[in-house]
Amino acid sequence: MKNIACQLFVSILFLVPTLFFGQEPKSSVPLSQTDKYNVKWNSPSENSLGSMPAGNGDIGINVWAEKNGDVIFYLAKTDAWSENARLLKIGKVKVSLTPNPFKEGGFFRQELILKDGNIRIESGGGKDKVTIDVWVDANHPVVEVNVTSKKPITARASMESWRTESRQLDNPVELHSAYGLHGEGAPKVIVERDTLLKGYGDKILWAHHNNRSIWEENLKLQGLDEFIGANTDPLLYRTFGALMESKELEKTGPMTLTSKGKVKSFSVSVFAHTIENATLDTWATQLMAISHTIGKKSRIKRFKDHQLWWQSFWDRSYINISSSKESQKEEVYNINRGYALQRYMLACSGRGNSPIKFNGSLFTVDTKDLKGEFEGFDADYRRWGGPYWWQNTRLPYWAMLASGDFEMMKPLFKMYRDALPIRKLATEKYYGHQGAFFPETMYFWGTYVDGNYGRARENLPLGMTENLFIRYYWQSGLEISLMMLDYYSFTRDKVFLKETLLPVVSEIINFYDQHWERDENGKIRFDPAMALETYSVAVNPLPEIVGINKVCSELLKLPDTEVNSSHKTQWARLISEMPQVPIREMNGVRMLAPAQEYSGKQNAENPELYAIFPYRAYGVGKPDLELARNTFHNRAFKQTGGWQQNAIKAAYLGLTDEAAKLTSINFNTSNKAYRFPAMWGPNYDWTPDQDHGAVAMIALQRMLLQYDCDEIHLLPAWPKDWDVDFKLFVPGQGTVTCKVENGSIKLLEHTPQKGNLKITISPEFKM
Repeated sequence: MKNIACQLFVSILFLVPTLFFGQEPKSSVPLSQTDKYNVKWNSPSENSLGSMPAGNGDIGINVWAEKNGDVIFYLAKTDAWSENARLLKIGKVKVSLTPNPFKEGGFFRQELILKDGNIRIESGGGKDKVTIDVWVDANHPVVEVNVTSKKPITARASMESWRTESRQLDNPVELHSAYGLHGEGAPKVIVERDTLLKGYGDKILWAHHNNRSIWEENLKLQGLDEFIGANTDPLLYRTFGALMESKELEKTGPMTLTSKGKVKSFSVSVFAHTIENATLDTWATQLMAISHTIGKKSRIKRFKDHQLWWQSFWDRSYINISSSKESQKEEVYNINRGYALQRYMLACSGRGNSPIKFNGSLFTVDTKDLKGEFEGFDADYRRWGGPYWWQNTRLPYWAMLASGDFEMMKPLFKMYRDALPIRKLATEKYYGHQGAFFPETMYFWGTYVDGNYGRARENLPLGMTENLFIRYYWQSGLEISLMMLDYYSFTRDKVFLKETLLPVVSEIINFYDQHWERDENGKIRFDPAMALETYSVAVNPLPEIVGINKVCSELLKLPDTEVNSSHKTQWARLISEMPQVPIREMNGVRMLAPAQEYSGKQNAENPELYAIFPYRAYGVGKPDLELARNTFHNRAFKQTGGWQQNAIKAAYLGLTDEAAKLTSINFNTSNKAYRFPAMWGPNYDWTPDQDHGAVAMIALQRMLLQYDCDEIHLLPAWPKDWDVDFKLFVPGQGTVTCKVENGSIKLLEHTPQKGNLKITISPEFKM
């Protein structure tokens, strides 16, 4: 079957002339290209639905200007977990200017400047000109608002909190924002109030301090009581909040700073901080020290360093598409812009203490002006609440490998590494064997969500979930294992290999090795099992079979010096004990099957296509390509949007037209209720839907470049009438830079040249 690859592709080894493979190339796309995708508005917004996102990876804000002269932003942080394990906003900050610089009919511009990670608002002209820069320091935990005015103005900065009193979430729709705590038999969900701290001079400090927690009861419900005594509650006494200060403004009220007379320039700094298991006073002392240390640094120098971080980020990798066809120019522009904005939003939220929330990330806003079912909720609302669904959480992270945004993957890996002890205990308690399994839906500390595990346990054995969608759905362990292995293949990070990958993946493999019996042929019989969430009853589901095959095959490639030989023996044995990949036939056409036996359809996924993505068992240049394509063409669910991954799978199969169409649909879709073009969704989840943009990112990358084993496939699903200039990362700490014009490759460079990596170029494109 390898002859198929030879017929479809022309291979180029690293023995070709240095015309294509040489020193690190200079970026062929000037940094100023990002300016084309800046978001610009020429009028103030009506409300928070017209906000722009910004962030430094841990702190996120939504910024908008209103026609009354106010500049407002919501403040969020990745680890602002409440007593109910909801990810809350820290608060809302408003900067008001008098006289109003945003007078109707006057000049106004608000622009997200991508290359600088800065939101600039300009209004008026001549002697009336006002310039406002809002940025979240890429290197420090502070939001800066810098205002300059040609003429003296009066300024006021204030903090607003909507959690001023304890209140019960009783609206059934809003209660879904506390997913897992709602439902039959659940206790009341109470949102506790924030605390405004006094006695800090001209600084305003406010915080949310968790005086109670759901953690202990959550563990007791799941039979994990013994974990409680030796471990610290991650919610109890967690404190998150902010400090607002300004050298040019003085405190004139509990939550207000006002200018000392009229000023021509001023700055407001808002520092955010989270601390676990501590008092409010300890939190405040730490935050005061943080503000003091950062305050001693030059703001001008910090802004230059901030710009350098963002410029380095944009230069790290890029994709820039063009078309000479007038009919395609808007479509292509939106693809370019969508890719840039989604990557920007991941960078704004991907370097914190908790992973990115798929259902809105840090950028949820209130829905007071959102018409329909979700109208009237505060900015803490997000559908599906605080838990992490692996099916949803994973997609932004698969997009980070080719873009080289490796530091943003670490919070996800850390969450799973930190949860390993409780997952090992759960495996032992529930099933009496070693290893670790991870729930599909879990709190950040690693347990089932209460409502999914189930409160009425009379007829359920320990460990069995009431929720049928996830009862035997443990795919997350296998897929994060492959993601960790890919991360290692890209970075060659031996510390990560030793401290995270091997401890986590070894225990996951132990679970799969020990959990099911072998049949008369010595093969594992996966029963009971599921095929993703879609088929609640399955025997020998395809995702498990191809997943274990792929993960163990990649594990066997790890250096002998880094891996215990007994582990390699186990991994090789497991491969030999896998059942055959299930096949079905329909109208004489052979296709992959979701499982050997399957029933109880209850969701809208195509489990059989996991053989293509994420597990890469079938695809361009691999055996049985037509089998995989037949499977794809006959899939049950063909839609795109949200977490649907058909665009990615079309790219892997070399189905150029289909991949381009679905990717374009995603990037050319917007939520008209919101002003910012990348506020995708809500689709299946919430706005901005991080899966929607991430799927399109991954698909676009895989249309250009696919990696597996020691081979790179270049342009495997790329439209000939789209020119492109790109730089993407590949395994071995390398990058590939390529420029295509009119169906010809004008530039192709790979650096550094490590290992035996081979580039295979689609014959559709000439050298």
